Amino acid sequence: MSYISNNAIRQVLLLLIIILLGTLLFYQLQSFIPALLGSYTMYVLLKKYMYILTGKYKWKKSLAAALLMFISFLVILLPIVLLINMMSSKVNFALQHSSEVLNSIEQFIHKYEEQYSVQILSGTNIQQLTNWGTQTLPRVLGATFNSLTTIAIMYFILYFMLAEGRRMEANLHEWIPLKDENTLLLRRETNSLVYSNAIGIPLIAILQGMLGLIGYIILGVKEPLFWFLITCLASMIPVVGATLAYVPVAILFFANGMNIKGIIMLAYGFGVISTLDSVFRFWLQKKIGDVHPLITAFGVIIGLSLFGFIGLIFGPILISLFILLIRIYANEFSVNNNKINS
Repeated sequence: MSYISNNAIRQVLLLLIIILLGTLLFYQLQSFIPALLGSYTMYVLLKKYMYILTGKYKWKKSLAAALLMFISFLVILLPIVLLINMMSSKVNFALQHSSEVLNSIEQFIHKYEEQYSVQILSGTNIQQLTNWGTQTLPRVLGATFNSLTTIAIMYFILYFMLAEGRRMEANLHEWIPLKDENTLLLRRETNSLVYSNAIGIPLIAILQGMLGLIGYIILGVKEPLFWFLITCLASMIPVVGATLAYVPVAILFFANGMNIKGIIMLAYGFGVISTLDSVFRFWLQKKIGDVHPLITAFGVIIGLSLFGFIGLIFGPILISLFILLIRIYANEFSVNNNKINS
C-alpha cells in the first residue's frame, strides 16, 4: 500500500493557495493589465538607454528614469497636441459658422437625394442619428478618461521598472521554473517581439502618412499636414486603417464638384496607401521579430478585444508566446530529456 508523502501534500496545498490568490488578484487588478503591458513595452525600448546613463555616465537611477520618461512622454504627446491644436481651430470655425456649415451639409445631401432618388434626411434617420450620438458621446468621454488613467498608471509602473530593472530581471530569471537556456530564450524572444511591434506600428503609421501627404499635396488638398496626422493616427486602427483619412478627403472632393480628384484619391488610397500598409506591415514583422503574417493578423484581432489599443502590440505577442511555450515545454519535458535525466 502506497502513501502520499507529507512533502507532496504540502507542495500541492501551497500550489492551490498560490493559484487561488493569483486568480483573486488577477480578477481585482485586470483593469490595470493594459497599463502593465504598456509599461513593459516602454521598459524594453528604454532600458538600453537607462543602462547607458547609469552605467557609463554614472547618473542616479531616479534622475535617469525621470529623464527617459519625460522624453518618451513628449514623443507620444507631441503628435496628439498638434492634432488637437489643428482640430480646435476647425471646431471653433464650425461653431462660429454653424448655420453655414449646416446649410452646406443639407445642400450636399439634398443634391444626392435628388440625383439617386433616396431619402437620407428623413425623420427616422435623424432620430436614429441623434440616439447614436447620445449613446456614443458618453462612451467616447469614458474611453478618453480611461486612456488618461491608463497612461498615468503606466508611467507610475514604468518608473519602478527602470529604476529596479536589473533586480527585476534577476528575480524573474531565478523564479521562472525553467532551464537557464529556456529562460534566456523566453526573455530574448519576448523582448524581440515587443521591440518589433512597438517600433513597427509607428513606423508603418509614419510611412502611410508620408504616402498620404504626397497624394494630398499633388491633388491640392487644403492643410495637407493636418490630413497627414490624421492618416498616421488612423493607420494604427485595425481593419479600417488609413481609409478613415483618405475617404473623407475624397468625399470633400466630391462635395465640391471635383469628381476626378475624388476618384483619383480613392484609387490612390486603396491602391497604394492601404496595399503598401498590408505588404510592409507583414514584411516588417517578419524581418524584425520573425513573426508570421497570420500571427500578426489574428493577434491584432485578439489583442484589441483583450487589452484595447495596447493589444495592437501584445496580441501578436500572445500568440507567438503560446507557440514559444510549446517549444520550451517540448525542450524541458521531452522523452529524450527525461531518459537522460533518469
